[in-house]
Amino acid sequence: MLSMRVIALSTLKAFWDRNQAYLDVKEPALAWYRHTLKADWSSPAELKHDIRTASILQDGRAVFNIAGNKYRIVVWINYAYRVVYIRFIGTHAQYDRIDAQTI
Repeated sequence: MLSMRVIALSTLKAFWDRNQAYLDVKEPALAWYRHTLKADWSSPAELKHDIRTASILQDGRAVFNIAGNKYRIVVWINYAYRVVYIRFIGTHAQYDRIDAQTI
């Protein structure tokens, strides 16, 4: 079984380090990170089967709701190489102001 590589944990850390109001995302984000490292997603269908609340977008993009849907993580996944690139982490309101398909 292969496992996923996540690029980069520093993106998550920078988010909660930047503003004390976001410290409540630390443990849920780290739990998502640890889960993702152990995953073996070779397709969007496998991701959706593993994490039913994930939203699958076009071109390898996916959105995860974390911390009770207070925060969102947007990633681009290269399924063939098992690499997950974190493109965005933010509050639900911040997410509403971005284009998850192009960020």
